[in-house]
Amino acid sequence: MLRVLENIETQFNRYSLLLLLLTTAAAESAFALADKNLEIHGFFLGNFTGRTTGLRPAGKEQSDFLLAEERVRLDLAAWSESIEASLKIKTDFFNDAQAGEFGLDLREAYLDLTTGDFDFRLGRQIATWGVGDLLFINDVFPKDWVSFFSGRPLEYLKIGVDGVRASYSSRALNAVLLVVPFFEPDNLPELDRFFLFDPFGAVLSRPEEKPSTAFDNTELALRLYRKIKGIDISGYFYKGFWRIPGIKPDNFVAPVSLMTFYPELYVYGLSAQGGAFGGVLSFETGYYYSNADNHGNDPAILNSQGRFLLGYQKQLQEDLTLGVQYYFELMKDYSAYKNSFPPGFPLQKKYRDTFTLRLEQLLDHQTLKLSLFSFYGLADDEYLIQPQMSYKFSDDLSASLGANIFGGEKETTFLGQYNKNDNVYLSARFEF
Repeated sequence: MLRVLENIETQFNRYSLLLLLLTTAAAESAFALADKNLEIHGFFLGNFTGRTTGLRPAGKEQSDFLLAEERVRLDLAAWSESIEASLKIKTDFFNDAQAGEFGLDLREAYLDLTTGDFDFRLGRQIATWGVGDLLFINDVFPKDWVSFFSGRPLEYLKIGVDGVRASYSSRALNAVLLVVPFFEPDNLPELDRFFLFDPFGAVLSRPEEKPSTAFDNTELALRLYRKIKGIDISGYFYKGFWRIPGIKPDNFVAPVSLMTFYPELYVYGLSAQGGAFGGVLSFETGYYYSNADNHGNDPAILNSQGRFLLGYQKQLQEDLTLGVQYYFELMKDYSAYKNSFPPGFPLQKKYRDTFTLRLEQLLDHQTLKLSLFSFYGLADDEYLIQPQMSYKFSDDLSASLGANIFGGEKETTFLGQYNKNDNVYLSARFEF
């Protein structure tokens, strides 16, 4: 049976590759015949990350390595000036030596069309909203936390969504509406490759229930923005679902099965960014309304919460940049949350706050970059430190050496649970 499944997977990968090549060839031919406006380039990327603690998780992929993979990126861009349309495709072919898998990762594939004051984008696309530096409030779109914690390049933190984006531009107001019919959750670390806190670690049956593909479940994200006296101001609205699942056991005392699901979520937000105090000052806030548990008495669903961010970035001297941020999160209906939790389960605090620091120094004619990004959770006494050194050997060849260093007073907090996953990574990139 296993061999049959492996054959099916192999055939699926072959057909996926064939379909992508045929689609790319067809698009390339169409645009090339129209205007002969076409660009194709890409890169080879090798990523290798080793855990430095000497410990191995109990999962099926027991190893000192968190990541061992090679990727080949192909980027295609084609455009037609006569109809103001363009096509972009970004796809990765990857070999995951750690899991013994070869596959295809379609990063983006979309068609842009411009007509008057309106722009439309149809297809798989990566959306980035808000003003936070690796702290997200109104950027409610899916993230790949496995990539972020295991040393892949930062671009792999974002996951594309399949949908339609409509943009409107005018002197008075600009607007972006994103409609996403197909829900995409965050990619979270799992026990087979990471050490994690899991109060239900012995429960193997974990069926997942994603929002069905129905009109009522279509995600809507709206951004209204304009510049006022040199300050970029944006308002946000989101209707959709939590990207991090809720977990509902069949029995809290002696569970046999866990149902993971994605509750409804509404987000209302605001951001502003502009020059101040010799640098750039950023502000962002958002209210997360947990529609499926608006009284806060369901322990399987996150409570409603308010989020706040204040950031400042300044160039201290030539090629040396400093950035700091303060993030605050306050849970609504905290008493109901505490009373709903079974005895013995760790409780989240009513508020959580985080301080971040970024330092970047460019040296040797900007071919060498030294950077440090660190999170420190003040309320939970936890941290993540990410030092990195990158060097460009030429315009085409570069390499990065870095680390992820975790810590925390308790293994039940968000960053503290990764305490046994300290790692060092090396990546090399050759562009063509």
